[in-house]
Amino acid sequence: MDRRQFLKASAAAGAMLSLPCAARAQAGQTLRFVPYSDVAIIDPIWTTGYSTRTHALLVWDTLYGLDERLQPQPQMVEGHVVEDAGRRWTLTLRPGLVFHDGSKVLARDAVASIKRWGARDTFGQALMTATDELTATDDRTIVFRLNRPFPNLPAALARPSALVAAVMPEHLAQTDPFKQIPEAIGSGPFRYVKEERVPGARHVYARHAGYVPRASGTPSFTAGPRIAYLDRVEFTVMPDPATAVSALQAGEVDWVEQPLIDMLPILRKDPNIVVEVKDPTGMAGQVRLNHLQAPFNNPAIRRVVLKALDQTACMDAVCGGDPEVRRSTMGFFPSGSPMANDAGTEALKAPKDYAALKRELADAGYKGERIVFLSGQDVPRISQVAEVAADMLRKLGANVDFVAADWGTVLQRITKRDPVEAGGWSCYVTYWSGLDLGSPATNSPLRGNGAKASPGWPTSPEIEALRAQWLEAPDLVAQRAIAAKIQIQAMQDVPYVPAGQYFQPVAYRKGITGMLSGVPVFTNLRKS
Repeated sequence: MDRRQFLKASAAAGAMLSLPCAARAQAGQTLRFVPYSDVAIIDPIWTTGYSTRTHALLVWDTLYGLDERLQPQPQMVEGHVVEDAGRRWTLTLRPGLVFHDGSKVLARDAVASIKRWGARDTFGQALMTATDELTATDDRTIVFRLNRPFPNLPAALARPSALVAAVMPEHLAQTDPFKQIPEAIGSGPFRYVKEERVPGARHVYARHAGYVPRASGTPSFTAGPRIAYLDRVEFTVMPDPATAVSALQAGEVDWVEQPLIDMLPILRKDPNIVVEVKDPTGMAGQVRLNHLQAPFNNPAIRRVVLKALDQTACMDAVCGGDPEVRRSTMGFFPSGSPMANDAGTEALKAPKDYAALKRELADAGYKGERIVFLSGQDVPRISQVAEVAADMLRKLGANVDFVAADWGTVLQRITKRDPVEAGGWSCYVTYWSGLDLGSPATNSPLRGNGAKASPGWPTSPEIEALRAQWLEAPDLVAQRAIAAKIQIQAMQDVPYVPAGQYFQPVAYRKGITGMLSGVPVFTNLRKS
């Protein structure tokens, strides 16, 4: 062992001894988790797929965390100072932060990570537009020099969903934002064990002994002390949801992220299993359209599809008609979110006269172009809505090429901007957490910024201008008024087609305790 290896090993051992006794007492425990789909992409800013988000929250830490009230709290930062009428923010890193390769987390690592994330994430793009200069003035100090006040800076850096503002080593963060990082060197409580990865089947995460949790506060979502009581977390990919439920009942796995709604009554009767909604913001479905290719590069055609999709039918396919679980007639902001409104939703509520809509589609300019509809068949909530939406398109007389694949393959394919003849695509079904869609700042699929937008790449200068107004709105009343205008404009431009909202319960063994509200995180969990 050379001197550098010795120092790294010594640091890791010292960090292990400094952990709370409870954390060390739990060593050797393995939690077996069934994600809703495979982790096909390990780069935290490369895809909006939520399995990658869950992976990112295990492997990396963020400068700020979000508590269960959805308020940002310092996480990797010790604190911050705001000066110059809100135009200068100075952030100070906590001491003792280390990456999984044993190197120290420095301010320049955070700066490079923020810049890379800010090139892709919708909230990050807004922050970087407001930033004239972002620098590391020493090893622990990060300085934002802004061209205008940006009071949501901590909220942007705390974003725990979609594209996580993960802090990684500078050499990785200097990777082109539109190319994937070659490896996952993290800063969070668990390290990714790439040697044990079985693509499409298994991913393993081991507790990082060098991770230093915050010394104070209460664990709450991604905020507070992020203590890893588990030694290992194993993701077991099970494309068949019935197999996942059977494995949970048999004690072969500990936690199923998205059990089939139809099987919840069976699980609720099992005395060894807990079924509950942990994410109160729900999941919102949508049909994402490719604005670069015909026929959906035609806004008139997109508007016909918006009118034709029956949200109730979509959510009934997912939830079996359970009104306690689903919501329908949702606009571009999820039900229950502060920005939710009814402006311009008449088209969504109108009766579905498919004969008339078929004529309307032809009048809009549809000429029989092949529509390549991608469907992630291993994710029931996706495949169920995809079947409804594809049937709707056929009723309109569309030439639908329904391509069934696993969700990981879909995520790879939707990054292609090629014509359908060259392996491109026309539309696909996806879901976003209500946490992501709740405001114009975080609603990535609502963006109209063209090549920088989420796959589908809609262009709408009007939506972008209204979003800029929203970001500078002085209060909630002004924000809500602008959100209504955004929704009216979105009904015209149709960046995507809302498919309804539902609230997905999780199911886990009763021996699991300490599960926090929000999307899946694995700190604070104990297994008995």
